[in-house]
Amino acid sequence: MKLGFLTAALPSNTLEQAAKWGAESGFEAIEIACWPYEKAARRYAGVTHIDVENLDAAKAKEIRKMLDGYGMTISSLAYYPNPLHPDAAHREMVIDHLKKVIEAAALLEVPIVGTFVGKDKNKTVPQNMEDYAKVWPPIVKFAGDHGIKIAIENCPMIFSLDEWPGGDNLASTPAIWREMWEIIPDDNFGLNLDPSHFILQMIDGPRVIHEFADKIFHVHAKDLHIDLEGLYNHGIFSQGIGWQVPRLPGLGDMDWQKFFAALTSIKYDYVVSIEHEDRAFEGEEELVKRGFYLSRDILKPYIH
Repeated sequence: MKLGFLTAALPSNTLEQAAKWGAESGFEAIEIACWPYEKAARRYAGVTHIDVENLDAAKAKEIRKMLDGYGMTISSLAYYPNPLHPDAAHREMVIDHLKKVIEAAALLEVPIVGTFVGKDKNKTVPQNMEDYAKVWPPIVKFAGDHGIKIAIENCPMIFSLDEWPGGDNLASTPAIWREMWEIIPDDNFGLNLDPSHFILQMIDGPRVIHEFADKIFHVHAKDLHIDLEGLYNHGIFSQGIGWQVPRLPGLGDMDWQKFFAALTSIKYDYVVSIEHEDRAFEGEEELVKRGFYLSRDILKPYIH
C-alpha cells in the first residue's frame, strides 16, 4: 500500500513542483488533476497539472521520466465532471474531455482514471439510471479498449443550494452501485472509494469494503465532521447543507483504524490518496501543505 495525494489542492504548482514536494515529504504516489483549462466551477475543480488535450507519446515519456526521477507513482488521473448533466452540450463537452483523459492515461501507462458518473439533480434515481444506461456503456467500453479502469467516486455531490435537491453524482450508495453494475458488469468499472461520504449518509464503510472488495480500484483519504449545531438547525432533509464539514483525515468523525482494518482484510494493496478539501487549511500554499503533513502523519502508521 502507498500513501499519495491529489494535486488539485496545489493549483499554483507545476506538476514537477508538486511531485518534488511530494517526494521530499514522504509521499510515494501522486493523483494528477486533469481538468480542461477553464475557470473552476467549484472548489478544487478546474485544476490542470497535465494538459491532456495536447499530450502525445513524447510528452508522456517526459512526464514519466520526471516522476520516476522523484520515485513517484501516478496512482490515477483525476477529472470529476457531470457526464449526466441535463444540458446536452455540457454533457457532450465533459464526456469528450473524459475520453481525452482516458487516452492520456493509456499514453502515461496509468491504470486508472477517477471520475463521477454524474446526475441530473432534478430527476429521480430511476430516471437518472435510464440516462446512465444510455450514456455510460460506451464510455466504459472506450476505457476498456484503452486498457484503463474507470474508478467512480461515491460522493453525492450536494454541498450547496445549486446542487439541490438531488446532488450531481448518482453513484453514492450500495443499492445504486449494484444496479449500475448489473447494467454495466465490465471488469474495468469500479470505485474510487471515499469513506467521508459514508459519514453523511450513515452507511457502514467497513461493510462496503467487504461487499465490494473486487470493485475498489483506488481509495481517497478524506474525513468529514458532522456539525451537530448545524444538524439541529437544518435537519437531515437539508441533505448535509449547513452541517457536513469536509476535513482532512484525523480531524473529522472517521474511525481510520476500522477503515484500514477492513482494507487490509480484503488485501487492498494500492494507493490511498489524500484529498484535501479542508477550509481550515486553505488560503496559502504553506497552510495547504501543513494540512497534507498532518494527514500524512496520521495515516502513515496504517500504510504498510
